[in-house]
Amino acid sequence: MSICLVLMITNSLDELLTAASSKFNITAKRIFNVQGGEIDDINLVRDDDVLYVSCGEDFIPKDKLCSQNQLNTCSEWITLNVGGKYFTTTRDTLTKKEPMSMLARMFTDATDTGQRILPSRQDKNGAFLIDRSPTYFEPLLNYLRHGQIILDSNVNAAGVLAEARFYGIEGAIDILTAMADEEELQRSGLVSFTRKDVLKAIMSTPTTSELRFQGVNFVGADLSKLDLRNINFKYAIMRGCSLAGSNLSGCCFERADLSYANLQGAQLIRVRMLCANLAAADLHSCNFEDPLGVPANMEGVNLKGANLEGSIMAAVNLRVATLKNAILRNCILRSAVLAGADLECCDLSGSDLHDANLRGANFKDAAFDLMLTPLHMSQTIR
Repeated sequence: MSICLVLMITNSLDELLTAASSKFNITAKRIFNVQGGEIDDINLVRDDDVLYVSCGEDFIPKDKLCSQNQLNTCSEWITLNVGGKYFTTTRDTLTKKEPMSMLARMFTDATDTGQRILPSRQDKNGAFLIDRSPTYFEPLLNYLRHGQIILDSNVNAAGVLAEARFYGIEGAIDILTAMADEEELQRSGLVSFTRKDVLKAIMSTPTTSELRFQGVNFVGADLSKLDLRNINFKYAIMRGCSLAGSNLSGCCFERADLSYANLQGAQLIRVRMLCANLAAADLHSCNFEDPLGVPANMEGVNLKGANLEGSIMAAVNLRVATLKNAILRNCILRSAVLAGADLECCDLSGSDLHDANLRGANFKDAAFDLMLTPLHMSQTIR
């Protein structure tokens, strides 16, 4: 509030402060000119000067004060009324991270970006009104603050995604799309299990009980270097899963999808993989040989384009398996059953096929360079 008063210039600055204190009923401590400069010498005051008195605080010239129609751009703090709930934040939070969003354009001067400021009415408290859901707005405001989307258990990712699209917060849209897809998988029962989920199940299951992950989705999961012996993975979806270095002895992978999975160096003793899909899987240096002589059963398995180089596969049952374009270089396939298998374009260079059953197998364009033992007719007709 401003009060005008005409005073006669006294002999000293102290006398002027005393007179002002008496007239305004305050404790006047500082005097400023209209430009905001502080007067510290009475000789600097002229007859027609307009002066401002202060109790000690700095003086801000009137032409530098923020006006309401400037959207509080001179103030760091802004209050929003979103669907009846108040949110207080800074102008930088709303404008810096997503400069092209609707919120940024609401609180950025047109002179800064060349874009029109979007109109927004204000309530009786001066808060800017936005007729949207406050529940879904709060995670977006936090994203603008620290760059992370964190949702409470009762907040739907799809709902926040819809709001992110409304406000044009592009960075949040990508994150929320993935979260909404994950929620949809959970609702459909196809939620992807993680390494943590598997470890928790292993630790909570007695050693005398069978652990079953039948039909469970493990797409892309990291299960490398784990002891997973004798687990039932029948019909499991393990596409792109990492099982490198894991002990999978005695596991059942019947009709499981292990395409593009990484099983490098895994122990696969006595595994049951009937009709499993291991297309393009990496089984480099795996061990299938059981010291007690129980063979791994991989009848009808799809190993098209798979890499089994250097694997120990003695006595393994690969009857009617698909091994087209597979790499079996330097493999030990002694006494292996490959009857009826499709070995077209398969690379068996340097492998040991002694006493293997190859009757009815398709060898079209297969490579047999540097074989440890020559293929005899008796092997192919047994």
